Amino acid sequence: MDRYAGALEEVADGTRQQERHYQLLSALQSLVKELPSSFQQRLSYTTLSDLALALLDGTVFEIVQGLLEIQHLTEKSLYNQRLRLQNEHRVLRQSLQQKHQEAQQACCPHNLPVLQLAQQQELEAVEHRICEEQRAMDWKIVLELDRKVADQESTLEKVEVAGFYMTANLQVSAWACSALA
Repeated sequence: MDRYAGALEEVADGTRQQERHYQLLSALQSLVKELPSSFQQRLSYTTLSDLALALLDGTVFEIVQGLLEIQHLTEKSLYNQRLRLQNEHRVLRQSLQQKHQEAQQACCPHNLPVLQLAQQQELEAVEHRICEEQRAMDWKIVLELDRKVADQESTLEKVEVAGFYMTANLQVSAWACSALA
């Protein structure tokens, strides 16, 4: 009798798992319908079914949650680094402006045009340096985010989540970096 009860329980578990698979597959299909058609074509029924099967196991959710937390921490750190740099630049501009005002107030009127020209050149050099530092920071951010995407792709590929594999598509990075230039 116990053997039959165990068999019935296995059938019930299998049925529940199959129902859950269909629910997840249906939800994935609904999400795909919201995508542009070029992306819809890339996601076959088999791929969606394999993704739904991967989602049945809670391990994938845990892995993705871990990757998401790492991504958020990285983004927050990069954002704070960028804010610090912008703050340093703001302080540098303010101190330069104050230095220039003090020099102009202490300057003899007949030397003022020469002083102003020198100050303008100094200001342009500082602005150029600020621009270069900002561009370098933005490059660093893009490259770091690219590394995080590669890590995510690699991790999801290693746990054999359907549709995930390492890419070497630098098109997005190249576009982003050209936009920064």
